[in-house]
Amino acid sequence: MLRNTTVSGNNTTSAAVDELGRRLPASWRVGVELQPVVGDRHADAFIEVCAPDGTRGVFVVEEKGRLEPKDVPRTADLLARYVQSYDGERAAPVVVAPFLSSRARERLEERGVGYVDLTGNVRVALDHPALFVQASGAESDPRREERPARTLKGAKAGRVVRALCDFAPPVGVRELAGRAEVTPGYVSRVFTLLEKEDLIQRERKGPVTDADWRGLIRRWSEDYSLFGSNHTASYLEPRGLGALIRKLRDSDLRYAATGSLGSSNVAPIAPARLAVLFVDDAGDAAGLLGLRPAEAGANVILAEPFDPVVYERLRQHEGISYVALSQNAADLLTGPGRGPSEAEELMDWMEENEGAWRERAS
Repeated sequence: MLRNTTVSGNNTTSAAVDELGRRLPASWRVGVELQPVVGDRHADAFIEVCAPDGTRGVFVVEEKGRLEPKDVPRTADLLARYVQSYDGERAAPVVVAPFLSSRARERLEERGVGYVDLTGNVRVALDHPALFVQASGAESDPRREERPARTLKGAKAGRVVRALCDFAPPVGVRELAGRAEVTPGYVSRVFTLLEKEDLIQRERKGPVTDADWRGLIRRWSEDYSLFGSNHTASYLEPRGLGALIRKLRDSDLRYAATGSLGSSNVAPIAPARLAVLFVDDAGDAAGLLGLRPAEAGANVILAEPFDPVVYERLRQHEGISYVALSQNAADLLTGPGRGPSEAEELMDWMEENEGAWRERAS
């Protein structure tokens, strides 16, 4: 079945074949067959790879101009039927597309479906011949300007995400709008985005019945970041974080601890070496706490928040105020050093103890 890898009239599949071919050793060959008959239907393509010893494997291809995460189950089921009907050695399912979002790729991996997008995101595997290829490409769609904006940037989006995470469904548009202090129309637009991303389940024109809070935090962190969305400044507490904590207990300052310090009393990995505090005014707070500005060797970050939502649903522990765990996880995911791994540990704890931090919406 091996054929020339130049596929006229099918630019996405052709480019995907070229992308895959570039990832393989020179001794491997790649070919393609368009519109092959599989059972009583036509698949979009077969991509065949041939190892140096002559062993051949086949990828059954479903081509998408765009794949929303919510559509992955239907696509995976279709590919599964093709694989089951394939006449010959077992094939592996693959989606090819101009671009696949991180959420779509995650959903495909969960369903055992490989993917190749034209920005360089690749994950394909075969048992015979033994083959595994994984590579990273773009995290945002280079064609983004060609379609309506899809973003969770800004204070209003942050408040909606926080409310969806902090309060367990069911929750309606107007109820969530009231909690997030935004208009119902804005909530509806965000819901449309989140439904496409398969992050919420919603009754038709009704309330949200389920929300993937972990996925929501990850998706929000694509548009929100601790250092990019908040104004931050670095300081030194010469006597260490223990002295800072004692000062905070005796202070009337409005603050909320986040980052490693914020998660240390819930899911500690190692002792916190950097304190991150949300404060209204970094300069004033530094003066009250006796901190010294420091470009190098800082052990305190003061962050003027993107929105007062960071002070919503604070946790209190041994006289210290901490951000809500949903906020803490997002800050760790987008923070420096071991922050992302600490975020995963924190979210594991949150998953196992959901009743301890997530309130009922109604």
